[in-house]
Amino acid sequence: MTKIKTIGMLTSGGDAPGMNAALRAVTRAAIYNGFKVKGIYRGYRGLVENEIADFQAQDVSNIIHRGGTILRTARCNEFKTVEGRKKAFENMKKHDIDALVVIGGDGTLTGAREFAREFDVPIVGIPGTIDNDLYGTDHTIGYDTALNTIMWCVDRIRDTANSHERLFFIEVMGRNAGFLALNGAIAGGAEAAIIPEISIEQDQLAELIEHGFRTTKKSSIVLVAESPITGGAMGLAERVRNEYPQYDVRVTILGHLQRGGSPTAQDRILASRMGAAAIDALVEGQRNVMIGDDDEKMVYVPFSKAIKNEKTIDPQLLQTVHELSI
Repeated sequence: MTKIKTIGMLTSGGDAPGMNAALRAVTRAAIYNGFKVKGIYRGYRGLVENEIADFQAQDVSNIIHRGGTILRTARCNEFKTVEGRKKAFENMKKHDIDALVVIGGDGTLTGAREFAREFDVPIVGIPGTIDNDLYGTDHTIGYDTALNTIMWCVDRIRDTANSHERLFFIEVMGRNAGFLALNGAIAGGAEAAIIPEISIEQDQLAELIEHGFRTTKKSSIVLVAESPITGGAMGLAERVRNEYPQYDVRVTILGHLQRGGSPTAQDRILASRMGAAAIDALVEGQRNVMIGDDDEKMVYVPFSKAIKNEKTIDPQLLQTVHELSI
């Protein structure tokens, strides 16, 4: 696979606002550079099951503003096997696909790395996940939109919290990363963020209730990252009911609401730049790299670093939440 003529593109894992903008950019940048483009439906499952179609510039018209992914997405256990990946490679050859651009999160890049190792396929990854948990990029596609959705929800929940003088735990997505909870707390003016990067002890919960909810405010809002480490919003609310029964506590789990909706301007711009950069990477002979955003510059991050290295939380953000909650 020395000369690339045809590029296949897919979206995999959880959907994220801005994926369509990335598909649009990949398609048009590829055609601009003289490549043919194939769209692979339903992620790696579509590659295994041969759900592949030609894409032209008009196929990605009027999608930059749409959430989700027009290629759709799915989990694929078969691709995790050697036999499944062999079928995927054979389908690539049937369609004369020489290289792949894959859009997704950690699982997507992990699959891409294995596939590239086994079959010497040039692959470029684009980070598309609302969790913002991939090392090597300041932001992932979908993160800003999800953060704005959280802020929108917190603003409305606060009206009820104030009216009834309640303590609200709002659970947000993020798996084992607290970026959405922490920055959502700052943007929404919440009193605290409980995230998996920081172990939560009982005295911290007590301090929050006694010095935040009780002494200075008629209501409190706490953002909680979904994680076994934090116990989730339901677990924390149950603790409050058992240990501080004098407080009226409620729970709101935002769930998949955070993954939908029209992408923000920031996500559209980021996705467009990353999509074009993915084609630039292939033109330059790059392979097995993720496109990253480093201080608003597009960079190439090896899959091994993006997958293995942990993206850390800035502790100053926690201090900011604490200082502004008085």
